[in-house]
Amino acid sequence: MANNYETMKLQMRAEFLKYDQAAMIEKFGLRSDDEKLYITFFGTEYAVDRRTGDVRSERGEAGYNEAMTIYDVLCYSKLRCRASGRMVNMGSLSTIQGGSMKREGDGLFGRYEAAFDQRDEALSAACAKLGGVPEGKGDVAYRIPMFLFLDVMLQFWDSDDEFPASLQLFTDAGMLDFMHYETVWFALSHMLERIGELMA
Repeated sequence: MANNYETMKLQMRAEFLKYDQAAMIEKFGLRSDDEKLYITFFGTEYAVDRRTGDVRSERGEAGYNEAMTIYDVLCYSKLRCRASGRMVNMGSLSTIQGGSMKREGDGLFGRYEAAFDQRDEALSAACAKLGGVPEGKGDVAYRIPMFLFLDVMLQFWDSDDEFPASLQLFTDAGMLDFMHYETVWFALSHMLERIGELMA
């Protein structure tokens, strides 16, 4: 029996097939052929089957966070979405939505703050493997392409005698033109998971 996440992914796969794929390809400059369209998400190329909507990479079938982010961007992004190039703290997006970034982010951040603490070299190497380039403040700070057309930024400070480890994530100011607020969390959760895997 499929769990709720799998059910939602299957629903979005079916939804994807209702949309104009030629428009998606043109909007984002995607590589495509008769069978698939291709999109790079955090340094990994994914193939979206144009007949079934199935999303796969060389790592296998896309997980929930990967697939839902890709479907959301392809199907629901605004017609003229464009990255501004200006990075804003995640708190700015929660303000727009009227939500609480701190409430939603505490568990996610706390787990990775502990995992990244005092491991600057490994964290830097993992960010670089995702296509990131050093930028910003912190003991480790990287601007990382979420998609080839949209970046995010990670800033991390190690703990010391006075302060605990601190992780901050920044997105393009126009992020919500590309995806729903909830989807930003799917995408960033996947990024942090990938970084953790690469550091292992």
